[in-house]
Amino acid sequence: EGAPTSLDVDHASSDVQSTFPNGCHVAEVEIDPDTGVLTIARYSAVNDFGTIVNPMIVAGQLHGGVAQGIGQALMEKVSYDSSGQPITGSFMDYAMPRAGDIPLMAIGDHPSPATTNPLGSKGCGEAGCAGSLATVVNAVVDALGDYGVTHLDMPLTSERIWRAIHAGKTSDKASKVA
Repeated sequence: EGAPTSLDVDHASSDVQSTFPNGCHVAEVEIDPDTGVLTIARYSAVNDFGTIVNPMIVAGQLHGGVAQGIGQALMEKVSYDSSGQPITGSFMDYAMPRAGDIPLMAIGDHPSPATTNPLGSKGCGEAGCAGSLATVVNAVVDALGDYGVTHLDMPLTSERIWRAIHAGKTSDKASKVA
C-alpha cells in the first residue's frame, strides 16, 4: 500500500514484451575409455535471432558464447584453500579453452522476426553459452550411458570422465559421479 506503480509486480512485468531467441545445439563427442580424454568431434547449431542486423557480429557472438559454454562444461572451476582464499586466482591456475579445444562449428540461422519491436530483432548475447553448456554435458552423459552413468558434475575433466567409466565397470551404482 502506498508503493509507487514502478514497484508493482504486475506493472513491471506486463508492460515489457520480451524477445527471446530460440535455437537447437547438437554436439557429437568422442571419449577414449582408457584415458577419459574427450574430443568434441562436431558441433552444430541453428538459431532464431529474428532479423539479424549485422550477421558478422552475431556469428562472432555465437561462436564466442559456444566457446565459453564449452569451457564451463569441460574445464573451468574456481577452487579455494581451507582458509577460503582462491587458488585459481590467475589464468595460470584457471583452465579455459584455447583455440584447439573448440571444434569447427556448423552454424545456421532460421529467423522469424520478432513482433515486439520495429526491427524484428531478438537477443543473441547468451544463446551460444546457454546452448553449448547443456549440449556438451548431455552429449558426454549420453556417450557414457553404456557404463551406467546418468549424471556428472562439472567440469567434465578427463579424470572425472575416467572415474565415471571405471565406476560403471565395477558397480551397478555408477549413476552419479561427483
